[in-house]
Amino acid sequence: MKVVDVRAKTDDELAEQLDVSGREIFNLRFQRANGQLENTARVRQVRRDIARIKTVLGERGTARRPRGK
Repeated sequence: MKVVDVRAKTDDELAEQLDVSGREIFNLRFQRANGQLENTARVRQVRRDIARIKTVLGERGTARRPRGK
């Protein structure tokens, strides 16, 4: 998932994607611990997707918050 794709989604869609990715990373870690993980690169991809989603959500939250002194 690219950052352009993430920015195109609504906050609700991003929250849903974050939930799905969280479950996926849990399952991938479980598979890795049991020695059943075949695509080890997928762990890194999902972690980065989660970081992208959290970054965009944080930026949107910061943009709405008024800046004071």
